[in-house]
Amino acid sequence: MTEIKNEPKDFEAALAELEQIVSQLEQGNLPLEEAIEAYKRGTQLSQFCKNKLTSAQETVAKLMTDQGSVPLDKE
Repeated sequence: MTEIKNEPKDFEAALAELEQIVSQLEQGNLPLEEAIEAYKRGTQLSQFCKNKLTSAQETVAKLMTDQGSVPLDKE
């Protein structure tokens, strides 16, 4: 897995930065090289968010199992 540069402090910070990048790319005003770098950063942030969500889901499932609850369905 590629290590993320300037790793965000948390999920919320990563999501906010990702939303900003998406907005910039949708506007279409970035020069090509900047757009490519923004896209790369966006993919890194997306992976970071995905990893955080997966970890949170696993934590919740473990807590539910430990308490005798039925785990959430994986989708």
